[in-house]
Amino acid sequence: MKKIIGVVALSIVASSAAFAQRFAYVDTEYILKHIPEYIAAQKQLDALSVQWQEEVDNRFAEIEKLYKKYQEDQVLLSQEMRRKREDEIVLREREAKEFQRQKFGFEGDLFQERVKLIQPIQERVAQAIQAVATDQGLDIILDKGSEVTFLYANPRLDKSDDVIRRLGYKPDPSLAEN
Repeated sequence: MKKIIGVVALSIVASSAAFAQRFAYVDTEYILKHIPEYIAAQKQLDALSVQWQEEVDNRFAEIEKLYKKYQEDQVLLSQEMRRKREDEIVLREREAKEFQRQKFGFEGDLFQERVKLIQPIQERVAQAIQAVATDQGLDIILDKGSEVTFLYANPRLDKSDDVIRRLGYKPDPSLAEN
């Protein structure tokens, strides 16, 4: 009986300690929309992406032209000439796929550029979030814009505007996506 009472008492103490934690959330997408450097970096990344995608598209269009030309000429070509043209098409296709992988693949040029431009901004935001949490005595801050699913969030727990002010910007409610 004493064990049961002890377990119940311990459960009550543990659950009350859990409820004593102070939670809040931020919306990092909303915060990043307030940072001009982030917006400029995103535009720069978008421009690079468009430029590189055009290069990829041009390479594949050239391969398509070579293939159509090969199909038209196939009847007139000797076995050796056909094999040579096929090898050329396969080689160009491999080169185009490799170029695409170098630019857009995991840890490719676009990824590296994103890390170089965006990571310092994300670190500043993380430091500001940590400072807001420390200043306001918060135990946990969740990100509304990430994998966490919010079924309901009390707006008074949203500390995004505090983080924006901490970063030195003025919050603009019209940028919120409620």
